[in-house]
Amino acid sequence: MKRYCFLLALVIFAVLPTPAQDTYIAPPENLVVDGVPKIPAALADTAGRYASFRSASLLDWHPTKHEMLIATRFAETAQLHLVAMPGGARQQLTFYPDAVLTGRFHPNGGDYILFSKDIGGGEWYQLYRYEVKTGEVTLLTDGKSRNLMGPWSSSGDQIAYTSTRRTGKDMDLWVMNPSDPRTDHLLTQLAGGGWQPEDWSPDDRKILLLEELSINESYLWLVDTATGEKTSVTPRNAAEKVSYGEARFSKDGKGIYVTTDKDSEFHRLAYIDLETKQPTYLTTSIHWDVETFDLAHDGKLLAFVTDEEGLSVPHVRDTSNGKEMPLPRLPSGVIGRLRWHKNGHELGFSLGNTRGPGDCYSLDVATEKVERWTTSEVAVKTESFPQAELIHWKTFDGKMISGFLYKPPAKFGGKRPVLVIIHGGPEGQSQPAFLGRNNYLLNELGIALIYPNVRGSTGYGKTFSLLDNGFKREDTYKDINWLFDWIAAQPELDSARIAVTGGSYGGHMTLAVSTFYSDRIRCSVDIVGMSSLVTFLEHTEAYRRDLRRVEYGDERDPKMREFLEKIAPMNNIEKIKKPMMVVAGKNDPRVPVSESQQIADALKKQGTPVWLIIANDEGHGYRKKPNQDFQFYATVEFLQQYLLK
Repeated sequence: MKRYCFLLALVIFAVLPTPAQDTYIAPPENLVVDGVPKIPAALADTAGRYASFRSASLLDWHPTKHEMLIATRFAETAQLHLVAMPGGARQQLTFYPDAVLTGRFHPNGGDYILFSKDIGGGEWYQLYRYEVKTGEVTLLTDGKSRNLMGPWSSSGDQIAYTSTRRTGKDMDLWVMNPSDPRTDHLLTQLAGGGWQPEDWSPDDRKILLLEELSINESYLWLVDTATGEKTSVTPRNAAEKVSYGEARFSKDGKGIYVTTDKDSEFHRLAYIDLETKQPTYLTTSIHWDVETFDLAHDGKLLAFVTDEEGLSVPHVRDTSNGKEMPLPRLPSGVIGRLRWHKNGHELGFSLGNTRGPGDCYSLDVATEKVERWTTSEVAVKTESFPQAELIHWKTFDGKMISGFLYKPPAKFGGKRPVLVIIHGGPEGQSQPAFLGRNNYLLNELGIALIYPNVRGSTGYGKTFSLLDNGFKREDTYKDINWLFDWIAAQPELDSARIAVTGGSYGGHMTLAVSTFYSDRIRCSVDIVGMSSLVTFLEHTEAYRRDLRRVEYGDERDPKMREFLEKIAPMNNIEKIKKPMMVVAGKNDPRVPVSESQQIADALKKQGTPVWLIIANDEGHGYRKKPNQDFQFYATVEFLQQYLLK
């Protein structure tokens, strides 16, 4: 359940940058750069190699052929590609300046692909139909509202999706036959932005609908596809708030499979009988979150992945007897999307780890054969990249906090400087995945990297994820301060040279640490962070505002507003005494660019060194490789100037 986490941009292989004749790297034309000094072009010859890699993520299986639809990038952004066999060539299908990261085949024959795309990172996604035979693309939605793709009907001729078309903020439930856009119609009016259709019943008379009020509170509904009437599946007035995640109808339609933390600290896989509404828990013996699952088309096998201290552990369960099937050993790492082929015995998935940026695989559960479908290129040999080291430290209130430490190679002597990288969300989790460009900081600059999972992170139980809500916000800042104490106690780390960075909520944490613990760091890099939770809540897009108020507190409440104003980095600007780099996207719907602009302006006014980069063609994090590259080169230059000297 990480739907509101900061999404790191997909970064992949490209031709290395050509040094400019004036020996400096020119920023892309869509970047607004203020205070950033000229960056030597020679940096591209070294750091550029670490920016040159590709990754691939599974989107779908072809419904009748043994082929995969994936997302990967050969130019500036990720696009749809078709792979016809394990290890086969990646045939590019879409060619847009903006990334295409979602796509599903028409289940009845695969004659077209339904995909979604936004413009300039604004996240106002539109649905499109791509004709496989001709390559023709048809816009299916209104071109203005936010539209999120949902599941295909069981018959395979209709799609359920949510859209803000009616009010601009409420995510209503719509249904369409994509082969005939004239069938598009509003099925059910809904209030709020946290709605998502999960599945259709086997007879297509009902749609299973998820309503998410926060990371810890959600509800399941059934919607009549003829009338649009919705009825509740899960109780509304329970004393305990319960979270429900992914949900699927059983093959006979008599129940649903779902992940939930009901009566548990962790998300368990459960089966809910639709007549009695009573759950049967299927993974009680596993004391970790079930992150994702998929039910085979014939309903006989259930594949799911558990998140165990950040690493993914796959499972396949026989639904007839509840027994788990033996699986071959898979590479250790983080598993992404699971998708059963219609043949009922072949499971597709994405997997990445510290030494691989992410590729697509299949597992035949009948033969236990594992096949690798893509082998993404990396310009730097990764075999020697260090593995993540799980660390723990005690924080101010006695609780144990964990994270991952990456140590520079042995060629670097003496105590090493440290970069603390804080994940977004805050309902997210740092996992031992591929570090991408950050491998340059580790292997060439000798900077140790620490990825903490402070209170509020997911993966450690719902009690832990609630420890930073509302008036508890400052406690999560303190977790980083106590991490600094842990660093000081490590003989190989230099507590006098610490930098902090993060994106989205991680950017807010970066700003907070830079404010309240300025004396403990050398510098910081804030990426699309909130400089004031009050102004953030007032200006984030309306469809997500209520969801964020549950986490941060309602700024309309006088006491909460007073508290949020008190802890806002923007209102404590005089405490920020160390250099800061600020990165933002002009089209960001989540954290408005004004959050970055106001903190940069205030720092500049008081004379604190500040470097500012704003992309006019990006949103919540950079997705386009030229922008990503310049951001990284500027970050390297910034750290060399303020952390390493």
